[in-house]
Amino acid sequence: MKILTVTVLVIVFPVLLFAQDKSTVKLSQRRITDTLAVAQTDTAAQKDLYDLIKGIFNKKGTVTNKPTTVIGAKPVFSLLPAVGYTLQTKFAVTLAGNVAFRLPGNTRISTITSNSAYTQNKQIIIPLQSNIWTSGDRFNFIGDIKYYKYPQSTFGLGTNSKTANENPMDYTLFRFYETILTRISGNLYAGAGFIFDNHFNISEKGNPDGSVSDYAKYGPQSSTTSSGITLNALFDIRDNSINPSRGFYAAMQYRDNKKFLGSTESWRSLIVDIRKYFRFPESSRNVLALWSYNWLVLNGKPPYLDLPANTWDQYNGTGRGYIQGRFRGSKMVYGEAEYRFGLTRNGLLGGVVFGNAESFSAEPGSALQKVQPGYGAGVRIKLNKVSKTNIAIDYGFGSQGSKGIFVTVGEIF
Repeated sequence: MKILTVTVLVIVFPVLLFAQDKSTVKLSQRRITDTLAVAQTDTAAQKDLYDLIKGIFNKKGTVTNKPTTVIGAKPVFSLLPAVGYTLQTKFAVTLAGNVAFRLPGNTRISTITSNSAYTQNKQIIIPLQSNIWTSGDRFNFIGDIKYYKYPQSTFGLGTNSKTANENPMDYTLFRFYETILTRISGNLYAGAGFIFDNHFNISEKGNPDGSVSDYAKYGPQSSTTSSGITLNALFDIRDNSINPSRGFYAAMQYRDNKKFLGSTESWRSLIVDIRKYFRFPESSRNVLALWSYNWLVLNGKPPYLDLPANTWDQYNGTGRGYIQGRFRGSKMVYGEAEYRFGLTRNGLLGGVVFGNAESFSAEPGSALQKVQPGYGAGVRIKLNKVSKTNIAIDYGFGSQGSKGIFVTVGEIF
């Protein structure tokens, strides 16, 4: 879960930090290092949150380097409790955790992650995401299961929508996604999957001025289901999938929802996700990251809550500067650039500046509307120096007075 608007993150009790193997593979070899960190000679001088906490509780006042953990068949567990506050959720208690392991003969690491929360608004958020590689990295199983009891406002369709038309909604979401990819050649994978989204107990309060909401015009329903198959392709040569500094990533998903599979309506969509990372300047550790994310309804009429919307991509990254669901429509075109740089020589603190732009259409068949900008800056706290996992704390701005703090574990993209 990404905590939006006004947020305070409190690190309560890091139990085990996510450590990774130290092997590296050069990008020119066209092999992904997949969360394999830099060499020991590089990490020895680096510090992370674990080192900081260990130094505070070390009776002698000295800090020693954390032993390197090589992930193998034995699982490595991590937990990170936190407390936050947002205008949307009020106070929220979260528990982020993951399990990492590697099957025999694999160069890639398998992970199972969750970031559950309970909020003062009685929202229940329980996600479970998995990325499992079989022996020899031949097959990749990608899963996404969510249960949300989730009051959330909508503001109408398209990027011409106004904040004054905030329409409080309430619903429960159950999601089940499973994709199977197999290697085609090198780092190119392709496969198929099954996707199921069920929204139920849906209700709205309506526009504040009493006018008919875009949700009501679109076609209100107390329950909707989108169920279908997907065709997927993936090409990934990033040097580190948690915090890339070089490389390229491209993913495509074609989704075909059918009534005979249980869908409320038949409809099709396409997602194209492209990312590029540069060292800039080349001799530094600073990184220029570029992202293009395009989510398009090709035909049919999806349920309102299944339409493309900002911060509703798989990892809730799009649209910093705006609250989740601020823009929604049948077409989403999104681009972002972020510059990442160090603030301390030991790597404990870093900073970013970012800018993004997004355009949405309204109902299916309509044209893209005006481009809405977002921009801001943030800090990075090194949670784990081996995997290069950061705690990301950003302050973003958007149009019509939109602004707030955005907090997550790991990079936005």
